[in-house]
Amino acid sequence: MPRERAAVRKTLGLSTGATGRDLDQLTTGVFTDFAMCFSDLVSSNRQSEARLRALVSTAPGAEYFTGMTGGVISLTAHVGNWELAGRLLAGHAHRPTHVVVAEEEVRDIERWVRRDGLGVRFVTRNHPTISVELIAALRRGEIVAVQGDRALGTRGDASIPFFGHPAPFPLGPFVLARAVGVPLVPAFCLLEPDHRYAVTVGKPLTVARDGEEDAARAWVAVLEAVVREHPTQWFNFFDIWNPFVA
Repeated sequence: MPRERAAVRKTLGLSTGATGRDLDQLTTGVFTDFAMCFSDLVSSNRQSEARLRALVSTAPGAEYFTGMTGGVISLTAHVGNWELAGRLLAGHAHRPTHVVVAEEEVRDIERWVRRDGLGVRFVTRNHPTISVELIAALRRGEIVAVQGDRALGTRGDASIPFFGHPAPFPLGPFVLARAVGVPLVPAFCLLEPDHRYAVTVGKPLTVARDGEEDAARAWVAVLEAVVREHPTQWFNFFDIWNPFVA
């Protein structure tokens, strides 16, 4: 995977300042951690909620979800075991969770990693009625889980500094939050040294009128801090600063 490896090395170089052998080790660490997270996702996908909870060591900040009664947007990224986090969130919050995903490129593995159940429903972002469905879910007081680290290459992207260089980020989650009047809660499912997970929940973000880009910048600052602390767990295999260059 030379192209993906080069992208990972560039990201790690900018996010950590590592060079030479240290950069090589970090690059290998990304692929190693990805393999661990993916195997955990596949092996736990059809197991009970109790088994999922056994994979979690701590859940700092989870009270942000339990203290909210209305709709909430859970904002995450391709960090750690993000798809496992959706199931954990649904069980912890005790309300339906709609996870927005890109259409799976490798359809043969989709049934292993994306299975509706235990309060979770997966929705592809190119579904023709997705906006209406998500708005309705939020108004019912349910949870919508989205990822905020992959630009779409449309007018809905904003250029925001990321590790000192401008990169495109999607504004969609913030437009949705503003339209329905709900908070966005950053959440990450991070692999710990004991091979269990810490579900880390950040302070809620609110979107003021015409403040979608300001909220996106606040989110990118959160993401940057998480990537800096856990550089081998951001599974981004393309150049985020130039994502649409062939």
